[in-house]
Amino acid sequence: MATEQQLKSLFNTLDTDKDGKVSSNELFLSPGLNAIISAETGISSPQELLVRYGDKDGKITFEQLRQVVQKAGNLE
Repeated sequence: MATEQQLKSLFNTLDTDKDGKVSSNELFLSPGLNAIISAETGISSPQELLVRYGDKDGKITFEQLRQVVQKAGNLE
């Protein structure tokens, strides 16, 4: 379970190009952080996360990620 602040910090670490979105490339470049995202969302595949909850451009914003984590019951 994560706080919103912890989730934001994780998101900012994953968002290496600082465009406000996390892409599949950014998720794959950080397997350890990707594992944390999987644990918090209950979704094992980065592709599945982005397809189900991301934008049409294949990226996910912090707000979208926050909603997925909250839906999974893992946001304090």
